[in-house]
Amino acid sequence: MAFSQDQARHRFAGARVARLATTDARSVPHLVPVTFAVHDDVVVFAVDHKPKTTTSLKRLHNIEANPRVSLLVDEYDEDWSRLWWVRADGVARVPVEDEERSRTLGWLCAKYPQYRGNVPAGPVVWVDVQAWRGWSFTP
Repeated sequence: MAFSQDQARHRFAGARVARLATTDARSVPHLVPVTFAVHDDVVVFAVDHKPKTTTSLKRLHNIEANPRVSLLVDEYDEDWSRLWWVRADGVARVPVEDEERSRTLGWLCAKYPQYRGNVPAGPVVWVDVQAWRGWSFTP
């Protein structure tokens, strides 16, 4: 059963982790998990303190080369009547204004207690969602 835009946004916002899909200038895909927050038709995430092999992240280079992104959240269960997924398709950018960055970090800190004591210091990404799509086995 397909979700309405509002149902999809609500289901997406309640998830704890999403998979971010980007592509580079040659259309080579790249997929990584991200923590995120939703506000209206905006999804935000940040480069945080979790260990990474480099600070020059492929996801950020890809967004610079091609800002079109997709984010996916889903629920799998051996009881297939509980299956669902939601995808947010949009255009990403790294905010440069302090006010946008501060607002974004506030949304993330409100959702994840781990960020309250260790606010992400890396870049934040703002995704203007153009379409919410989703499906559920049952209503």
